[in-house]
Amino acid sequence: TMDKFRMIFQFLQSNQESFMNGICGIMALASAQMYSAFDFNCPCLPGYNAAYSAGILLAPPLVLFLLGLVMNNNVSMLAEEWKRPPGRRAKDPAVLRYMFCSMAQRALIAPVVWVAVTLLDGKCFLCAFCTAVPVAALGNGSLAPGLPASELARLLARVPCPDIYDGDWLLAREVAVRYLRCISQALGWSFVLLTTLLAFMVRSVRPCFTQAAFLKSKYWSHYIDIERKLFDETCTEHAKAFAKVCIQQFFEAMNHDLELGHTHGALATAPAASAAASPLDSAEEEKEKLRGITDRGTMNRLLTSWHKCKPPLRLGQEEPLLGNGWVGGGPQPPRKEVAIYFSKV
Repeated sequence: TMDKFRMIFQFLQSNQESFMNGICGIMALASAQMYSAFDFNCPCLPGYNAAYSAGILLAPPLVLFLLGLVMNNNVSMLAEEWKRPPGRRAKDPAVLRYMFCSMAQRALIAPVVWVAVTLLDGKCFLCAFCTAVPVAALGNGSLAPGLPASELARLLARVPCPDIYDGDWLLAREVAVRYLRCISQALGWSFVLLTTLLAFMVRSVRPCFTQAAFLKSKYWSHYIDIERKLFDETCTEHAKAFAKVCIQQFFEAMNHDLELGHTHGALATAPAASAAASPLDSAEEEKEKLRGITDRGTMNRLLTSWHKCKPPLRLGQEEPLLGNGWVGGGPQPPRKEVAIYFSKV
């Protein structure tokens, strides 16, 4: 069973982008299901309808957007890259923008679905703008000028609540509901169309105009992700080897103390000595994985140095880069010219 979970975890790690797209799709479906299960209760009071509707329209999308960012593993990577000291590797703002835009595009799917479903349903828009219905055009306009503004707002604010609405003599409730729902649905389809066109422009047209910069940002974004994963794996391997060697040394010391206090220590046989050879070989292999770092202080200094002064992005160069660490600079190694002659036989 553990092997199956390990295989699934490795598959998700190797296909992180597809996995995150699937998570965002599930969150979008969940947001639509949440709205359908949500019991919308308009206060039907002047001054409260608009605030309640604005909260329903904006607060859940904000929560869904933050959840989409939290569930994305690249948030911590972006924060770390943004806040780290430059050291020997300068930070590229284009890469940071690419990473944030990539996360934001996925995290915005569920909020967009919520807003679209809310507008297409029409209840929120009806609750917010019921007091703005043109009574003169849709109802008994001759009676409207004779009512005080506060009384007219009180009557119209009850339009979303059929149980307490008592203004049919001024405006038929069904007429106002149909009028506002038609506007809400028109806004909903317009919102869907605009977001679809915007997504198409961002995903398809933008890379065509800035292809070189887009490829560079995408490459270095993947590099930061892979470098972080490899560093974590190397630290895990080092920690495992360090713990194993410490435990082996502890048991060897305990065994040595027991042998000194035991009177029959000289009865050890040759097969036992040969059997102890393999643990020694294993200990040597573990010591090789330590890469010379065998104490806590050195490891802490290494981790601090990795955070404050990451190595420059140029292989085989020990001196710090000049200028931006992302772009090559400084002296170039001399090129060797080789001439090749061909002769026909």
